[in-house]
Amino acid sequence: MVVSLFGTTILIKLLKHLKIGQPIRDDSPESHSKKAGTPTMGGIAVVAAATLGYIVSDFFGGIYTESGIIVMLTIIGAAAVGLVDDWLKVRANYNRGLNKKMKMTGLLIVSVGFAVAMSELTTVQTTLSFTRFNYPGIELGQIGWSIWAILLIIASTNAVNLTDGLDGLAAGAGIFCYAAFVIIGLWQFDHYESYKVFAALDLAIIAAAMVGGIVGFLWWNTAPAQIFMGDTGALAIGSGLAALSLATNTQLLLAIVGGLFVLETISVILQISSFHWFGRRIFNMTPLHHHFEIRGWPETTVIVRFWIFSGMCVAVGLGLFYADAIASGVLDVATSRASSG
Repeated sequence: MVVSLFGTTILIKLLKHLKIGQPIRDDSPESHSKKAGTPTMGGIAVVAAATLGYIVSDFFGGIYTESGIIVMLTIIGAAAVGLVDDWLKVRANYNRGLNKKMKMTGLLIVSVGFAVAMSELTTVQTTLSFTRFNYPGIELGQIGWSIWAILLIIASTNAVNLTDGLDGLAAGAGIFCYAAFVIIGLWQFDHYESYKVFAALDLAIIAAAMVGGIVGFLWWNTAPAQIFMGDTGALAIGSGLAALSLATNTQLLLAIVGGLFVLETISVILQISSFHWFGRRIFNMTPLHHHFEIRGWPETTVIVRFWIFSGMCVAVGLGLFYADAIASGVLDVATSRASSG
């Protein structure tokens, strides 16, 4: 957090000196025109700080695991794809960077690398899971799980990218979601017999490092933003959430924990489908946060209310995770172990 807090302000000064600013889409709400030229690519500070935090953690009794290293490299890889996209935008002074095919290719390389590395180098469970590897525990096999992992990473990165349209919106929601994985990782570490996630503590450290990195960045990204995270940050946050859910066997739970990102994505899908099939739009503008802006909500009102919704989604997700621990006897196992010890 400290590295991100001070690193971001240095990055702001550097980007302003180099005159690297965010171009604004022509079809954005009129109120966004004043944001043109705001420094972007702030995701560099988030990822750099989180990576440093993860590296330093090993100096204090931590232990690196193959799963943890792969997840961290996936975050860095997705950030690199976003960085290229952001750079092309600012160089052309137009809000179009990598075309869809090139961006998808970059994300495919990252997600395929994650899937292959996890299935070949770790003991990750290849099941479709909600709160643990055996619930519902549908065996996908190595190939099926790899395809599922690729789809989940691509979906998550795009969902966070769609949400990143207001000052601090995606960052705030990202903090809530990564905090949930800190709790999930620590819980799985304390109850290894029930969850079989060998790298749970390492994964919790990565989630905590991302929370710190995003918090430090959000200090400068909150409205009115002095810097945007850009695709560099959005793709990193999205890929990290997907990778953590896959590594902790909570893939389906991610849809609830990241409910805000899901809602924003669904709004875009509904808008496109409605216009394609019926020639009518459901919302004034999508993603959904723009709809409320156009309806007259101040930007800060939209942000805070969407943060509240995101926090509620995380609370429900953690509640379901804990409820399953009670229903499945995880607590009984832990109590028995403590008594025998």
